[in-house]
Amino acid sequence: MRFLALSIVALSVSACADQASGGGAGSRDYITAVGSSTVYPFTTIVAEQFVNGTPGAKAPVIESTGTGSGMKLFCEGIGAAHPDIVNASRRMKASEYKACAANGVSDILEIQVGLDGIAFAEAKNGPKMTLTPAEIYRALAAAPGGRRNTSRLWSDINPALPATPIQVYGPPSTSGTRDALTELILDTGCAAEVPQAEAMKDSDKDGYAALCNRIREDGAYIDAGENDNLIVQKLQSNPNAIGIFGYSYLEENRDNVNGVPLNGVVPTYAAIADGQYPGSRPLFIYAKKAHLTAIPFLANFLKAYVAAWNPGGPLTAKGLIAAPPEVRAAAAAVVANGTLLDAKQLH
Repeated sequence: MRFLALSIVALSVSACADQASGGGAGSRDYITAVGSSTVYPFTTIVAEQFVNGTPGAKAPVIESTGTGSGMKLFCEGIGAAHPDIVNASRRMKASEYKACAANGVSDILEIQVGLDGIAFAEAKNGPKMTLTPAEIYRALAAAPGGRRNTSRLWSDINPALPATPIQVYGPPSTSGTRDALTELILDTGCAAEVPQAEAMKDSDKDGYAALCNRIREDGAYIDAGENDNLIVQKLQSNPNAIGIFGYSYLEENRDNVNGVPLNGVVPTYAAIADGQYPGSRPLFIYAKKAHLTAIPFLANFLKAYVAAWNPGGPLTAKGLIAAPPEVRAAAAAVVANGTLLDAKQLH
């Protein structure tokens, strides 16, 4: 199915280009979505079921660009040349909303589609690692504790860990998964290691970012791009390495990789759903209200998403963690009522 969706993109890009020079949103008769590689598989499932169950609907064009790049494309304007939906593995930033508004994209629907976990994984024949956020911070931060990171082996981080090279395949800086890695894992590890870090968040934002958020660039962390399946392949060929991707990819590749426990908690559906696993995060799609009436079937597509995200539904079968009932109800109400995102809630 993923191959099918990518083929649709390749065939349709020229059509998007033809429409970019003029016309309103109504000059396009198919839905377009960009953004997160983590949310991409879920949106393709909804798209497939939507097309099969909606007479007259054309196949949506869905591109995996990463959350950051997707937000940039989404915010560039209203009309046929611009995406209707952006998939996001983190919440929209206030700076992104400001960029949207500057281009006339001010009426936006924020829809939480479920939960995910930042999964750390290793090959089946890997060293059976178990890690903490503090150890990951010491291994991956460019300057843990304010000093240049010179650790080369996991045993340099903790003598109880294997004496194998620190090699971590992970997402690029444009990825929402990378943002979540920073906010959920590195921030937590930095707070545990550096007592003054929390106070720096407000008093010295640049200093805090350098201390806690900047990832080393000396080869220990390897940018694997937006293709999470490539990380799985890398782990199989390099069993001492660690990979970072969304939980759905771990679930999809259970025969090839194992989840690495964080704080002793294995990344599982239940552990992420109840908040025990420290890497859990919300997943979103954002849609332009101006396109709801102009793009055929866009409103129906959003309703199809609502129908697919419940426990036991097609998205949880693919690895999505169903959000709590009250969150699902609130998201369904946004779709039903066209409730706009309140920019004051963003950071």
